[in-house]
Amino acid sequence: MKSVLWAQFLKDKRNPLLLLLFIAGSIVATLILGGGVQSLTTVAIFSEKSNASEIEEKWEALLNTNDSFKFEVVDPEKAREDVRNGNSDVAVSLSENDYELLVARKMPNVSYVEQHVASVFQQEAQIKAIESQKEGDVRNEMKDYLADAPFQLESQGVDDEQIPKFNIRTQLLFAFIFLISMFIIGFKVNNVTQDRVSGIWDRMILSPVKKSSMYTGYLLYSFLITMLQIVIVLIVFKYIMKYDIGDNLWLIILISACFTFGMISIAMLITGIVKTPEQFYAIYPALIPLVPLVSGAYMMPGTITNPVLLFIADLFPLAHAMESIMSIVFYGAGLQEVTMSLLYMLLIGIVAMGVGINLVERRSG
Repeated sequence: MKSVLWAQFLKDKRNPLLLLLFIAGSIVATLILGGGVQSLTTVAIFSEKSNASEIEEKWEALLNTNDSFKFEVVDPEKAREDVRNGNSDVAVSLSENDYELLVARKMPNVSYVEQHVASVFQQEAQIKAIESQKEGDVRNEMKDYLADAPFQLESQGVDDEQIPKFNIRTQLLFAFIFLISMFIIGFKVNNVTQDRVSGIWDRMILSPVKKSSMYTGYLLYSFLITMLQIVIVLIVFKYIMKYDIGDNLWLIILISACFTFGMISIAMLITGIVKTPEQFYAIYPALIPLVPLVSGAYMMPGTITNPVLLFIADLFPLAHAMESIMSIVFYGAGLQEVTMSLLYMLLIGIVAMGVGINLVERRSG
């Protein structure tokens, strides 16, 4: 086993560029597609009407009621130029009773900005409609009424704790980490097929190395190199970029380890089905990008409700890994709460590994 491990390590040592690109890709994909570094997002607002200063002052106060965004008045030309050059994702052009979004690219935070701005303008339109039919200070009357309303709604989290706030950026962080790790797994496990076709596998069979040690060497190296990528990216985001990924980093790494084992087994299953490395490269990279989509890794929880898609997602470790990690990060779940997800991933890995190795052995025979 040690000789096989060392041989796989020497391959990466001679050409480490691919692995480094994968690690960098996990970080870059999250920053670009996940909306950047976690911080308060500044959104430029401006007006080009004759009474622009009054409009800007009015709506700046009304819009700055969201903890995730800071609406800031800027010069119209600067706002347009920032959006045009891609320095800002969105800017808001204001009028007395309407608005217009200037969008550079459809990023996740653009939808949140649009939703918040629309709700504020809708609320103001309702207040104005009431004011047109009733005399007096309607706005203050509404505030006083809501402060002591007949029905009071009180919300709280589990165990009387504050309700956690879901953050799509954190979910996208793990989605992209696992997506890149699945590609690393595929390329490493495919070394089994490459060595079978090249004849190295047969020469090792004739050597004193046991076949079980051969399999263990290939798969253990795939596991270690994938976990190295996951741990490095998690440390970078938690301690350097200050992403909120919870306090149980060790539990997240444990879940990642079970996920890695499950995906290595699925890659091994595909290895047992195909005959050549080229066939593996044709099937695996086409299948893997679909897994996060079916599992809902890029979407808000509960978005996918189709029972067929949910059943397909449960066949892959990603859905169970994402569910358990989100429970840890946002709800403070512990080992006991995610045990079933760990067992599901291990079960998927054991079944897929057994079938995959059996298919490889039959083809070899």
